[in-house]
Amino acid sequence: MSDTDPIAPDLYAGYRYLRDNAPVSQVETGGPWQVSRHADVHAVLRDHTTFSSVVSTQPPEERGQPSMLFSDPPVHHRLRKLVSTAFKPNHIERQSERIEARAQLLIQNLPRGEPVDLVAALAAPLPVMVIAEMLGVEDGDMGTFKQWSDAIFSNIGEILFGTPSAEAQKAAAEMDQYFLDQIDDIRARPQDHLLGRLIATKTEDGHLSNDELLSFCRLLLIAGNETTTGLITASARIFHELPDTLPPLNQDDDLIPAFIEEALRYYSPFSATVRRTTKEIELAGIMIPKGDLVLPLIASANRDEHVFDQPDSFQIDRNPNPHLALGFGIHFCLGAHLARLEGKIAVKQLAKRFSSIRLADEGKTDVGGLGGPKELMVILD
Repeated sequence: MSDTDPIAPDLYAGYRYLRDNAPVSQVETGGPWQVSRHADVHAVLRDHTTFSSVVSTQPPEERGQPSMLFSDPPVHHRLRKLVSTAFKPNHIERQSERIEARAQLLIQNLPRGEPVDLVAALAAPLPVMVIAEMLGVEDGDMGTFKQWSDAIFSNIGEILFGTPSAEAQKAAAEMDQYFLDQIDDIRARPQDHLLGRLIATKTEDGHLSNDELLSFCRLLLIAGNETTTGLITASARIFHELPDTLPPLNQDDDLIPAFIEEALRYYSPFSATVRRTTKEIELAGIMIPKGDLVLPLIASANRDEHVFDQPDSFQIDRNPNPHLALGFGIHFCLGAHLARLEGKIAVKQLAKRFSSIRLADEGKTDVGGLGGPKELMVILD
C-alpha cells in the first residue's frame, strides 16, 4: 500500500529542498543550524560528546534539577539508570492487558458518524493514564495532568531559552505541589508503583531528593505521553489518506507492528530535537562554531531518499525501516517500547471497531510540530 503525501506538501518539499541544496544551514544569521539529511542527523544524535543535550542558556543555578532529556553523562547515565528498570520491555509487556482495557473503554465511547476530537477522546488520555498510573496518580486527576502537560510542553522553548509564560509557570508550580504532597504521603506510607520505588531507592549519594523526584515526574508525565499522542494521530491521518490500509489491520494483527514503524517514519511525532556544540565541528562540509545550537530535523531524515525508497509514500511492508523517530544514541526514547505497545493496542482497537476514519477538516492539521497535535477532529464510521 502506498500513496503520496497530500496533507503537508510544502513542509516536506521544504525538507527535500534542504537535503538537496543546504543539508546543513543556518536558520538566520546567528541562529541555530538545521541538519536535514539522515546520515548527518544520525551523526549528531550519536555523538553526545560533540553535540551536547545541555542546551539551556540559563545560568546553572536557575535551571533547577537536571532532566534526562537535557543532560549529558555522567548526570544523564545516573538519572536514566534509576528509571530504566521500570521501562524494560518485559515490565512494560506485563501492563499490556491493563492498557488494552483502558483503550477499549476509551474507544467504545467514541461517537459514530459525527466529528470527535481524537486527541481529547483517545490519543492524549491513553498515554497519560498509563504514565500517571505508574506514578500512583488517581483517575480523577487525569484531565488536570493533561492540562499541566500541554501548558508546560507548549512552552518548552521559552523554558529552555527565555522566560516561560505565566500559564506554564502556574502549571509547573501546581504539578510540583501535587507531587510534593504525593511524595510526603508515600514516605509515610510506602507504595509499590514507580514513584514509590523511586522514593525508596538508595543511591551512592543517598535517597533521591524531592527536586530529583519532581524532575522524574515532570519528565515522565510530559515526555511520556507526547510520542504516543503523535503516533495515534499520525495513524488516523494515514487511515484518512489511505482508507484501504484500515481493513487489513483488522484481519491480520501481524501487520500492525510494521504499520506502527512506518507511521513513526511517515509522520514523526517529533519533527526535530536540539543540541549545542561543545567544539567547532565540520558537518557536511560546513563549519559549525562551538556553542551554537543545532536542530537535527528528524522528520526530514525520515524522508531522505538516500535511505528510503520512495520516501514520500506510505509502505506498510517497508523493510528495512531505519527511521529516527524515537531518537538514537544515549537519548533514544526511554519509553519507546511503551509508545509502540500503546500505539499497537490503539490501532488494533480502532481497526476492530471502525471501517473508516476520516479527518473532519482536512485543512486543519498540525504536521511537523513537537509532539502530537493539540486537536484532531475525525469522523468514525
